Amino acid sequence: MSYEPVADSELAAVVTYLEMHQRPEADIPPSPLKLARIENPDPERYRALFRRVGSRWLWFSRLLLDDAQLAAIIRDPNVELYRIVDEARDAGLLELDFREPGQCELAFIGLVPELAGHGHGRWLLAEAVRRAWRDGVTRVHVHTCSLDHPAALAAYVRAGFTPYKRAVERFPDPRLLGHLPRDCAPQVPLLGTPTTAPLPAN
Repeated sequence: MSYEPVADSELAAVVTYLEMHQRPEADIPPSPLKLARIENPDPERYRALFRRVGSRWLWFSRLLLDDAQLAAIIRDPNVELYRIVDEARDAGLLELDFREPGQCELAFIGLVPELAGHGHGRWLLAEAVRRAWRDGVTRVHVHTCSLDHPAALAAYVRAGFTPYKRAVERFPDPRLLGHLPRDCAPQVPLLGTPTTAPLPAN
């Protein structure tokens, strides 16, 4: 066994890639939440929801994009974007990417932290898989990492996905660069020295 040091300014994660090649036979559990398609999404509103859902798990990749770069993805006709609605408020995000012919990637899927642990995640994942499978799709895939919700990997396997590859990802800590607030993801110790002024606290 060997250990490779990680700089204080960096994070490292084990990424697990999963896939399915046929539609699973599973019922969708009931939920009071609803899915609403976002048409012609606004980049700034998308970022706000992306932060609310993902900052606890250090989602940051879309925060590095400017408006034009982000709009090119989320307004692509082969990308479907949904907000999860809890009564009248946005409570989650689902992004389905059909840009690769015959395939669908669950690009981003998640709920705001306050809804965790109430069974809504199982409903959301079942809905995501149902919407991903359609005429012409022969593969649905997703990836998760060791910085994500600790139940994520097991949830994907339970939903019918099969792990097929792992990789190690290293990247600068987005909290130190100012892309995310320094107090988010308290389960991941913040080391190193910030290089920008802090974002407002969550």
